[in-house]
Amino acid sequence: MNKKYFFFDIDGTLTDNATKEMVPSAMEAVKKLRKAGHFVSIATGRANYKAESFRAKYGFENMVCNGGHGIYYEGALKENRPIDHEKALAVYRQALELGYGVLVAIDDSPKVYANSFRFYETAGIRKEQTVYVVDENFDPAEELIYKLYVAIPEDEEERLTLKDTVGHLRFQKEYLMFQADEKKDGILKMLEYAGGKIEDVVVFGDDYNDLCMFDERFYCVAMGNACDALKEKADFVADKNVEDGIYKACELHNWF
Repeated sequence: MNKKYFFFDIDGTLTDNATKEMVPSAMEAVKKLRKAGHFVSIATGRANYKAESFRAKYGFENMVCNGGHGIYYEGALKENRPIDHEKALAVYRQALELGYGVLVAIDDSPKVYANSFRFYETAGIRKEQTVYVVDENFDPAEELIYKLYVAIPEDEEERLTLKDTVGHLRFQKEYLMFQADEKKDGILKMLEYAGGKIEDVVVFGDDYNDLCMFDERFYCVAMGNACDALKEKADFVADKNVEDGIYKACELHNWF
């Protein structure tokens, strides 16, 4: 059997969204893939500080995180890059000029910075662990930028004409999140570390932010609970993740 290089999204793929824990049959599948001699890695949009505990808890030595900008290889963090500073700063300034509140993550941590309380006043508290630092003199011109959160309604996004210059996602209706959206590039970088071949890559995902890693050169598996756009792009659609989709797909393809 040729050695394959497997990359699994976390939320909705490896984990049960109801419990936030890894699906037991997915754990067994990962164990069997490793035993069969395959390379196994996480591929997540989560920031490193948010993904690291999951990686360690479930024993993954390899992980693509931070939307493709973070690489863990053989248990060590090799790189964790911010987003393009010039483009991110331009989005930040335009959002402020238009009157929207903006939070800025300038490092790999739960901290976000702002020059006013405008984000809170319009969008409320972010729906995840956050430490807020509000300083009227804050300006990210000389800071690294890992993420931006703009409190802009979905029906007003067209006002932010620079929106498409930086990767972005809307997981919450109250705000638009700008972050690295380059999972595919992270996978390619991981292959450089691991010495793998593109044609031996297998990716598993479920949501819109996985579209970027469903490259035609990879073998792409969409979970049964995946969004329709991902299923349409997939080479194979598995059962739902909580219905043993990962395990069944691996068994069916004789990857064990």
